[in-house]
Amino acid sequence: MAWDPEHYLRYADHRTRPGLELLARVPDPDHEVVRVVDLGCGTGHLTARLAERWPAAEVIGIDQSPEMLARAQAEHPDITWIHADIATWEPTNQVDVIFSNAALHWLDDHPALFCRLRSYLSDGGVLAVQMPDNWAAPTHQVPATLLDDGTWDPPARQALLRDRLSSVDDYRRFLQPATLDSWRTTYHQALTGDDPVWNWVTGSVLGPVLAALDDEERARFRHLAQTHYRQAYPMADDGVTVLPFSRLFLIARAPGTTHPDA
Repeated sequence: MAWDPEHYLRYADHRTRPGLELLARVPDPDHEVVRVVDLGCGTGHLTARLAERWPAAEVIGIDQSPEMLARAQAEHPDITWIHADIATWEPTNQVDVIFSNAALHWLDDHPALFCRLRSYLSDGGVLAVQMPDNWAAPTHQVPATLLDDGTWDPPARQALLRDRLSSVDDYRRFLQPATLDSWRTTYHQALTGDDPVWNWVTGSVLGPVLAALDDEERARFRHLAQTHYRQAYPMADDGVTVLPFSRLFLIARAPGTTHPDA
């Protein structure tokens, strides 16, 4: 599917905030930072913050969406942007900081994925990841219930992203011998406008589903989903719809030369 940067950035402040809070918690490696990679960089807003944090480093943004990368390149031409699949990405040299905001939940096989990413870190290097952790909430259960009723074409059902996250204990095991700092935050996001939860999810998890439906089925799905979302997330008298949305944060630090127990 083609990602729409304008649609995705409609709630840019809400989508960027977890990434900024993740970045604020990233410790500096115990050596000069030479190479920083942002996996699933999207429009590059957070990649630019990485470049501000480590101005002497080579900063690389990687994404599979040409539309997102075009926006990133236009706004931040001094950063290196690479069109690639983050599921199969391999660096040519070890990386001091690997950062990923709301991207790795799209990928399968987290045991192999996180073990591989950890192996790409330099001594004392850091892997910092934020992933949506809202799979049991109506945002994700509404489309799952609708698409699993048997009346939709298989491609649409298959296009819906399902829960691929592991437990924190499992991530700790995948990332050994790196040490892991982890936490979970629920943001109670105040959204405005008509059908704001629908607009939120169609900018991310429902994008592939809508792309897999024809016009008639897309209209039917939209009507049903919007009805359920309005019931699950009612608008208050002041016009605000509160969307609780949880995120899982993981920061892994590889053993370093000056901090052997880190």
